[in-house]
Amino acid sequence: MTSQDELNSTLLPAETEVALERAVESAHRHEKLFSERAANIKQSAVRDVFDISIRPGLVSLAGGSPYLKSLPMQDLGRTAERIIAEHGLEALQYGGGQGMEKLRRQICDVMAAEGIADADPADIVVTTGSQSAQDVAAKVFCDPGDVILCEDPTYVGALNTFEAYQVDVQAIEMDEQGLVPELLEQRIADLLAEGRRIKLLYTIPSFNNPSGITLAADRRQRIVDICRAHNILILEDNPYGLLRFDGHPLPPMRAENPDDVIYLGSFSKIFAPGVRLGWALVPRHLHRRFYLACEAVVLCPSPLTQMLVSAYLSDYDWQGHLSNTRSLYSERCSTMLKGLAEHLPEGVTWTTPDGGFFVWVTLPEGVDTYPLLYQAIDAGVVFIPGAAFTPSDEPSNKLRLAFSAVSPEDIEEGIRRLAPILKTAIEENASRA
Repeated sequence: MTSQDELNSTLLPAETEVALERAVESAHRHEKLFSERAANIKQSAVRDVFDISIRPGLVSLAGGSPYLKSLPMQDLGRTAERIIAEHGLEALQYGGGQGMEKLRRQICDVMAAEGIADADPADIVVTTGSQSAQDVAAKVFCDPGDVILCEDPTYVGALNTFEAYQVDVQAIEMDEQGLVPELLEQRIADLLAEGRRIKLLYTIPSFNNPSGITLAADRRQRIVDICRAHNILILEDNPYGLLRFDGHPLPPMRAENPDDVIYLGSFSKIFAPGVRLGWALVPRHLHRRFYLACEAVVLCPSPLTQMLVSAYLSDYDWQGHLSNTRSLYSERCSTMLKGLAEHLPEGVTWTTPDGGFFVWVTLPEGVDTYPLLYQAIDAGVVFIPGAAFTPSDEPSNKLRLAFSAVSPEDIEEGIRRLAPILKTAIEENASRA
């Protein structure tokens, strides 16, 4: 059985699938049937890479999935049973488009733990995951040709969403402290000088996906001030904020800036992605149009999963569980960093996250990590090439490794399998140079 055949036999997480789809383009005979908007989205020949997560013996360092085995599954099963038995007519019926009021109040408590103390349930819209809120933001604020600024690298799902609305995604370089304010300011000035319209800055300030980098506390307000001065709205995506290993999250950009930031949260990382629930905290003067656009995309978020999440927040020690998973993620991150230091060849560098799910690996200039993916699969390990996480069409010498849902033993083995492939690629690149 060839690697390609094996890839077609199983399934990777959807977020990983979308990321790998962006790594390389391909054409097909139905290309002319796409709308202009749909044709703007990158097509890919590596979709079949997703089909490998349960291949026997494969170590997947690709998927950004939370660790779920520590959840009290039997208790949650009884909770779901009780919800249907006692509240089935409500749980299985249509619900309100904004989301249940009780859950919106509880979301305010979750955000208070992150540092947002003034949230009003009336300003929250419950969404089908935070990505649907990204979609709504692009739809509500952007016309074709408008500019959305983002970090480089950034979340692949957001890139695909924005491109579907035919916006021009302009990536701003980061350093080890996150988005660089001076580079942001210069890019804004250059774009405005060209007569461009800049609508949004999309940012993942805490444990950026894919890099794991956190925007430094002293840069956060400065970036808000720069955007405010140019009437650019900030779309702050913070699914990992509560996953800081030391348990002390940095205050979100929204905390002191209620009128200039749309804040996106998600239960995918702090509870379970299968419930498909997130939320948007929207400035009051923007709320109605945003809410109506959400309702037009998804008539209503699932009442059943809203009630399950609400019960989890009220009846379970969700903060204690979060503390336990933070410790687990910290251990796995340390294992990965130790393995990289022990096995990766000279010339390779990587980020050192203090929370979240990911480590970002950089190889020497000239090494394209995408072709290495299939070699890695043959060796029994999978990662995501860096080209997936940027609007650029250029080859990338970077790759993303995820530690969140992988045991320490598998992390060690996966890096041991990956290291010779990277070493050979670096040597071949040096010889060509």
